[in-house]
Order: sequence, then C-alpha cells, then structure tokens
Amino acid sequence: MVENTSLAPSAVSSRAKPRGRFGVAFGHRFLLLLVLGLAWLAPGLAQPRFLYGIVAWDTVLLLLWAMDLSRLPRPEAIEVTRSWASPAALSVRSEVSVTIYNHSSTLALIKVIDDVPFQLRSAPPSLDFFARPHNEVVSKYTIAPSERGTVKIGYIHLRLGSVLGLAERWAVVPLEQPVTVFPNLAEAKQHVMYMVRSRQIELEKRYVRLRGQGREFESLREYRSGDEFRDICWTATARRAKLVTKTFQVERSQAIWVVVDVGRLMRARVGALSKVDYAVNAALTLSEVALYSGDRVGLLAYGRAPQVRVPLARGSAHLRQLVCALASVREEAAEADHLRAAGMLGTIQNRRSLVVWITDLAETAVTPEVVEAVSQLTRRHLVLFVVIGQTDLEAEAMKTPGTPHEMYRSTAAQEVAHRRDLLLARMRAQGVLALQTDSSNLSPLLVNEYLMIKEKNQI
Repeated sequence: MVENTSLAPSAVSSRAKPRGRFGVAFGHRFLLLLVLGLAWLAPGLAQPRFLYGIVAWDTVLLLLWAMDLSRLPRPEAIEVTRSWASPAALSVRSEVSVTIYNHSSTLALIKVIDDVPFQLRSAPPSLDFFARPHNEVVSKYTIAPSERGTVKIGYIHLRLGSVLGLAERWAVVPLEQPVTVFPNLAEAKQHVMYMVRSRQIELEKRYVRLRGQGREFESLREYRSGDEFRDICWTATARRAKLVTKTFQVERSQAIWVVVDVGRLMRARVGALSKVDYAVNAALTLSEVALYSGDRVGLLAYGRAPQVRVPLARGSAHLRQLVCALASVREEAAEADHLRAAGMLGTIQNRRSLVVWITDLAETAVTPEVVEAVSQLTRRHLVLFVVIGQTDLEAEAMKTPGTPHEMYRSTAAQEVAHRRDLLLARMRAQGVLALQTDSSNLSPLLVNEYLMIKEKNQI
C-alpha cells in the first residue's frame, strides 16, 4: 500500500520579506486614538488656540507610532514553514500546519493569511500567532478538496503587530508550491481491509494470496475425503504408497484493465461529486485490491481521445503511478469515443484479460456506441461492464403518480429504465458481465465482482 506520507506535499520554509516598498502601516489603536484627537475641534471653534492641541496630540501619537514600529521585528527575522501531515485527497478533510519561528528579541502578534485556492478550501484561512522572542509557535487549518488534479498554493501574508497595537509591518513569505489532489485514498484503504477480513485473505510480504478454485499448482498433501480424483498426483502416490492430492491457488499475475469513461455523460453530479469522481475512486480501490492479489493492473481513461494510459504492471511503485495518473483524470464536455478506446485496448492487449469498463449509457432508442465497443472485446477478453445508474431516475420510476403530469414523468422514467435493462440483458447474453449500480455502491460492487471472478477462475 502506498504510504500517505510519501504522497503528502513536502514542507516548505522561507523568511518573510516586506510587502510593497515600505511594508509598514498604522495599527487599529492608532486610528482609534487619531479619531479621539478630533475632540479638540469643539473647543477650537470657540478658541483657535485649542487647535494647537490637535497638532500636539497628533505629534505625540506619531512619535509613539514610530517607537512602536521600531520595536517590531523586521520581516527578515520571521521564518515560516508550511507542512502537510497527509496528502490532499478528494472530499477528505486534512490538516495543514503553519509554523512561525521568531528569530528576533522582541515579541510579535502575527496575523497569517495563507493564499489557498478554492479547490482546497472555500475561503483563505486566517490564523493568529503569539510569537515570543527566539521561539516557535504552530497553528493548523483544515482543507477539504473539491476537485482532483494539481493546484498551486500562493504566498503567505503576514501582519506583524505589537501589544500596543499602534504600528504594523506587512510582509509576505514566498511559499508557492504545487499540490496534487488525489482520489479518495481512505476509501481505497478501507475496501482493501474489508477484502482482507471478509474474504479471509492471508497477507504475505508483497501480495495477498487467494485460495479458491484456481488451477495454479501450490503444494501436495495427503488425500482427504471430498477431494476430486482428478487432483490426485499419481506419481507422488506411487512413491509414497498412499494417495496424495495436488492443491491449487487462484492464479496470480493475471491482466486486469480498468477502463474509465470521462465523457459528457460522466459529468453528471451526484451530490458534491461527479460520476467521474466516483469512477476514479472505484478504479483506485479495485486497482489496489488486484495488485495486492498479485495481479497486474493497467489503466485507460478516455474521452474524445485517450486521456491517461498506464501499462500493465504490479507492485507498490506501480500503485503509486496509478494514484498519480488517476489524480490527473479530467471530465470532458464532449461525447467519449468508445470505439476508439476499444480499438486501442484490443491493440495493446492481445492475451485474454479482465476488462472492467466503468461508464454510463446514453438515453437513446438506438444501441449506444459503448455497447458496440464492448462487444468487440468479448471475443478475446472477459468484460465486466458497470453502468453508474441515475438514482433520481429510479426514484421517479418508483413513484405513484397523483396527477397527469406526474404520470407522464413516471412513465418516461420507467421506459428509460426498461430500455437500460434490455441493453444490459442483451450484453449478458453475449457473455458480458453487465451490471448497474448507484455511485455510492460502485467501489464495493467492483471489489466483490473481481473476487468472485477470481474464485471462479473465469479469466
């Protein structure tokens, strides 16, 4: 399993520098005292000599401001570090730490605003620090990414003030860094643990071994009642003068291709995420399960053209490559070219493999192109065709209409659902493992179907 710490962005650190030409400003208490000095205007209207009181007041206030400013640490004496405890993952809340070290000999009250893009957080975080001389202080804020891919975090902005609150220094810290938002890593890890516990899979050093109905030889043991006669090893039986049975394990190092449609139909939103987001999370979950079962996994994400292609391989390094590739998958506004994707997959994969195709079906009276594309692969490969259904459509079809308008809506929804069922039934008749599920059950469905296929030795 890819460690979270290895995917987390690296910590960045830098000294502050003045913002603008001077980088100084008046504090909130200075402005308040300046307004209070206007009280001299009332007696000044009657006796002009009282106007000198305003001048004296402002002069003393400016001297106090200058004295307060001189006691503030210079920006170069402030060192700021931004660090990450875990990688940024889609819809997963994580913490970012901001550490300030005050190299000066004076106390500073520091207000920090980090330039975090909206893809990670709805509003830039604002933190307050009480930085003692020659000491460091740490504060944290949370992010909850709403989009996958690489985003850029900008500068950290500082406002240095004192206890008096008369003067301020404005500074910036150049801590720009790219941050990659990965698919939901926690969901993938959760389903791997589910696989291990529910299926009682033995964890080994680098892979998980499945005992099932496979035909890959593992070892010999004494014959037991109920063993098949075809599994008896007659040569070992002759040597030992007693029945010896061969034991088998589910084949490893088989080819698993995960194909993800990122075209127009997959842009539909289900809650806060799109169908592409759910498909990417499910693809990562299935890939991690298959890799830990000893199989080789490849990835193809396509729209009008192939967007991401990762060749077959296995191991933890390959899992990291898949995670990074899935993070860069983007939904497209155009219709996906399913025939092109099937042609490419048929060209690069000659030997029989399991093809897990995640897509959606167009609402049309004719046969969708994706069905024709999958039919081309069934001659050589075992295809698990998974359609992400429309929960609102199913709910509409199940409603009991109370008005003519509701009756028309319910009838139309039932017709669409029936057409989908017919298409899936036709694909099953051609040997395709065609299924329909909602987005929330996509990952568990893929894991269970994959394990059943392995146990039945269907690949």
